[in-house]
Amino acid sequence: MGEQDSKVLRVIVQPLNRTIKVEPGANLLQALLDAKVPVSHSCRSGRCGTCRCRVSGGEVLEHGGESASPALGEGDFVLACQTYLTEPCTIEIPEADEVVIHPARVAKATVISVTRLVHDVCRLVLKPNRPIQYSPGQYLSLEFGPGMTRPYSMASLCSDGDLEFHVRIVPDGRVSHHIASALHPGDSVKVTGPLGTSYLRLKHGGPILCVAGGTGLAPILAIIRGAIASGLKNPIRLYFGVRSPADVYGLEWIDALRQAYPALSVQVVYASGGDPQRQRTGLVTTAIEADIARLDAWCAYVCGSPPMVEAVTMLIKQRGIDPARIYADAYYPQAH
Repeated sequence: MGEQDSKVLRVIVQPLNRTIKVEPGANLLQALLDAKVPVSHSCRSGRCGTCRCRVSGGEVLEHGGESASPALGEGDFVLACQTYLTEPCTIEIPEADEVVIHPARVAKATVISVTRLVHDVCRLVLKPNRPIQYSPGQYLSLEFGPGMTRPYSMASLCSDGDLEFHVRIVPDGRVSHHIASALHPGDSVKVTGPLGTSYLRLKHGGPILCVAGGTGLAPILAIIRGAIASGLKNPIRLYFGVRSPADVYGLEWIDALRQAYPALSVQVVYASGGDPQRQRTGLVTTAIEADIARLDAWCAYVCGSPPMVEAVTMLIKQRGIDPARIYADAYYPQAH
């Protein structure tokens, strides 16, 4: 091996079974792009999660100086834009057919309407000053003023033109109360994105499980609408978990989707207060467990509170789903 070769790292990219040569210290995302490897990316700053990939051999250096090496089982996931190559390694990226590239942008949007859906959920509709490209299930960061920035998932599709969000009004939540009570049509909002990796995968040929908790219904509606618009025929099972009958919303939208997509089946699950004679009661995990014995050929989109997302993820892994086919978006509480 010559002196020049000794300074070059070999990186195996799976599932392409391709080897690329890079200089030590190279940024992983840039190295993949330079080598014309199709890889999803957006913000390039570690916020959107779109360039997530898996280290299945060797070690890499993550931003901040931490090493990531393969662990037992699934291996370590890293963000390519925040990862640097320090030795030969093997990287697994999503299938090329599933790559999406929607460069994150900053834009202004105008409030079209703010309407109350139920006692603690508002529907916010914005008109961006220029089109924003995104995949069904992704989210944007919305800034309403100094110190008032929050991420919200879209219930809309790009083809709608407007951006639709479902906002839960959090007790003592500064931003959500601002949206519900102080925001008016014509007001300006700064939007940044798109962000997030829990977007519709069009090449999956098997059944699809969608699980929404509360306002996690917004991106799930977009995912199902996206499936319809793309001409998919996959069987889809939607489980919508709500706390009580007073908290359920969007049933008319769900019914319309069911009419438009005969392969869609829906279960609304009430944690408490529902009528067991007429409604599904309990936890969404209990309902899924009772209905579906195995999930080997499925993919899943799970959106809602962290405890719900964690419980569903644990259950469906036990039922045989490929962990790489779980696309989850947990709504962590934001500081007031």
